[in-house]
Amino acid sequence: MEEKVSCVFPLDFQEAREIFLVGQNYVSEAKEFFQVDGYVTDHIEIVQDHSALFKVLAFFEEDYERRCKMHKRRVDMLEPICVDLNPQYFLLLRRQLQFELADTYYEMMDLKVAIGNRQEELDSHTVKKINSLAQLAIKYYELFLDSLRSPDKVFPETLEEDVLRPAMVAKFHIARLYGKLITSDGLKQLENMQTSLEYYTFLVEYCEKHADAVPAIETELELSKEMVVLLPTRMERLRAKLSS
Repeated sequence: MEEKVSCVFPLDFQEAREIFLVGQNYVSEAKEFFQVDGYVTDHIEIVQDHSALFKVLAFFEEDYERRCKMHKRRVDMLEPICVDLNPQYFLLLRRQLQFELADTYYEMMDLKVAIGNRQEELDSHTVKKINSLAQLAIKYYELFLDSLRSPDKVFPETLEEDVLRPAMVAKFHIARLYGKLITSDGLKQLENMQTSLEYYTFLVEYCEKHADAVPAIETELELSKEMVVLLPTRMERLRAKLSS
């Protein structure tokens, strides 16, 4: 191992790729031994390690399209496992996978937005892709948040410490995702802005009631407070435009 992987941090994609390939080789060997039948937890943790390797490698890739494809590889390996996992027996693992899938789709959406920003005018294919990725991210964040609900589907008034930050980040990201959805329908824009505002407001109000939660989500809280002030003004402008 020491001969194959230097103790010096990689500085570019090529150096990172060499380390990635060594890691991927060991992951493949581990997957062969720890088959999903009989070693469910071990197998899933190894798949998560494989996903983490792609995530770190993507950091070094400068081409946004290729970076996006690396994240798609992560989705392809995580999604089938997540769908098949029985929440009755593997609730925590399923939550981890739901959150990671949501974060991966979120990252892919951001990359597609960055690619779109380089175009003189967004084409319909890019718009569809951005909206599709945003909706998939929302879907998995919502699934994660739903897993925190009680048997009678009520969201907890006070979140446990181990899920506090993930739950608040999920709420914050959903708020931002609704703001990223692209539509030419003014009423749909208003609806998306209203939904976005509700999620930002939830985060602000939760922290007002639970001051001990603030240190865990300071950055998200500050941005949410700004959006709670800005969004109603933007919505009023849009309503005025639609009614004129």
